[in-house]
Amino acid sequence: MVRLYNRLLRPLFFSKRFYLLLGGIAVLFFISFAFPFLYIIAEFALFVLGILFLIDYLSLFLLRMPIEAERLCKDRFSNGDENPVSIKTKNKYPFRVKVSIIDELPVQFQNRKFSIKGKLDSKEEKNFDYSLRPVERGEYQFHDIHFFAASPLNLVVRRITKEAELTIRVLPSYRLLRQFELKAHTSNLTEAGSKKIRKIGHSLEFEQIKEYVTGDDIRSINWKATARRAQLMVNNYTDERSQQIYCIIDKGRVMKMPFEGMSLLDYAINATLILSRVALIKQDKAGLITFDQHIGNFLPADRKAGQMTNILETLYNQNTRFQESDYERLYALLRTRVTQRSLIVLFTNFESLTGLQRQLPYLRSIARNHLLLVVFFENTELRQMTSKSSTDIESLYTKTIAEKFIYEKRLIVKELQQHGIFTILTAPEDLTIDTVNKYLELKARQAI
Repeated sequence: MVRLYNRLLRPLFFSKRFYLLLGGIAVLFFISFAFPFLYIIAEFALFVLGILFLIDYLSLFLLRMPIEAERLCKDRFSNGDENPVSIKTKNKYPFRVKVSIIDELPVQFQNRKFSIKGKLDSKEEKNFDYSLRPVERGEYQFHDIHFFAASPLNLVVRRITKEAELTIRVLPSYRLLRQFELKAHTSNLTEAGSKKIRKIGHSLEFEQIKEYVTGDDIRSINWKATARRAQLMVNNYTDERSQQIYCIIDKGRVMKMPFEGMSLLDYAINATLILSRVALIKQDKAGLITFDQHIGNFLPADRKAGQMTNILETLYNQNTRFQESDYERLYALLRTRVTQRSLIVLFTNFESLTGLQRQLPYLRSIARNHLLLVVFFENTELRQMTSKSSTDIESLYTKTIAEKFIYEKRLIVKELQQHGIFTILTAPEDLTIDTVNKYLELKARQAI
């Protein structure tokens, strides 16, 4: 009995059309008290509705699994990006059905009104596509797919459930990583940024001596080789390689601030992933350090084949803490474990000049031994507040305070630059482009 109930009655729903027709018949019965001739019409209408209901019910419930379904998506999603998902369906009914599809999305999306409506002709195969944008890393659990099917009569609705449990991993933004990787391989990385980078002079790393061709710099002519070969020969230089690039991510409370659903930590992780890949393509060594009140992960700079996989897996498991980060521990780690001069890209955030001054002695100490680049974030909401016109005293006060905080951010940049520390003050959405641009600029200037 339980099996029959689960198969024949539990999936049964009544459509809006059925309730409207039944309500109309009820009105006829009510009016028939005043007009008795309507009673026969109401009885006949109820009988016809019952026959149509039975036909509709049998046509929908005779087949055990009338609609085949399969969820098509990758086993990992890219954090902060639109990820395509497709539901592949096949209609086994001998007639056209109208369907409403409810896919049980992972709880992280908090979308309780998700549904896709469409129609399926008899024996038709069709894909219903949609996309999802996760804003936090971790494991996401998909559940069942539910179809609510109605025949052309549209009196009865049958729920068809397809078990489709699926666990996916949401990783740092690897889709954007592929775009930058392609640009790096084609030497078009500067086009990804917002400004052109002027390359100064030659790199110090000699590559080869080759024959002169039109367009070569005549200042690179090797006169000794020219005399031996009796034809013009030039020295060919390449960018200096095997330099160490360390991305350091602050996981303290300052990185928990949200922006468009993602925390500042997630933006820093995405930028770290892309910068590390670009550095490896440029034949540099990429490393990673995370810290809060303690040192989290230390991945020595290397350019071995599995380095990107190690960086990706390390970044996947990072979370912000609520304590203030300990820069003294960071300085001690760099002093003892990173002995070669390296480019240190520190992703953090300073909201006030006082907050910077507490950490400035350690930053200055790091900058003595390494090339330090501090990357922190501009508060775009404050910028929007200052662009609005003031209509009353309260809005004027709010605008003035916002301008004060923006000005303090500029003072932070100036303070760092006065001590020879490179800085990037950027909006979260521009973080990746600005960081890659700065890396290419420093490399072109032979600052590393």
